[in-house]
Amino acid sequence: MSLNLKNQNAIIRPRVTEKGSLVNSANVYTFEVTTEATKKDIAREVNQVYKVKPIKVNITKNPGKQVMHKGMVGRTRGVKKAYVYLKEGDKIEF
Repeated sequence: MSLNLKNQNAIIRPRVTEKGSLVNSANVYTFEVTTEATKKDIAREVNQVYKVKPIKVNITKNPGKQVMHKGMVGRTRGVKKAYVYLKEGDKIEF
């Protein structure tokens, strides 16, 4: 079931990491997105915000992990990431 996110933001923030910097040279950009966001929602928002049209969008979900700190057991939050592919010559500035 796809939710209509026209009034909400699908993209939370750009995800700037070492791995993300390596794939930027191949015109692939990484974003942290909401859990309800679909590929079409993400592509639409990238087009509106950054004025570039993505070729394709891939999504991955990284689950939270169980951690232990000072004898307390907790859980880190999971994250949903989107890899946005752009055509040659297009770029996004953060």
